[in-house]
Amino acid sequence: MPMVLAPEFKKLLITRIFADEKLKRHLENLGLSVNSEIEVLSKSGGSVICRVKDGRLALDKQMATKIFVTVKED
Repeated sequence: MPMVLAPEFKKLLITRIFADEKLKRHLENLGLSVNSEIEVLSKSGGSVICRVKDGRLALDKQMATKIFVTVKED
């Protein structure tokens, strides 16, 4: 499911990123890569604030719809 539809406060695993190589590299530098763990903290108006490692990251709706996640089973 796209990150904009993901439940809040659940551990998520990034499964796929639909973007060109330049954008994928930029996201990897921010800590968003396939198989990395994130958590959605807030969603409003399509934008998403998520926890990546020890920091927070805000993504606009256009970017968040390109990142597909699944709920991580503990």
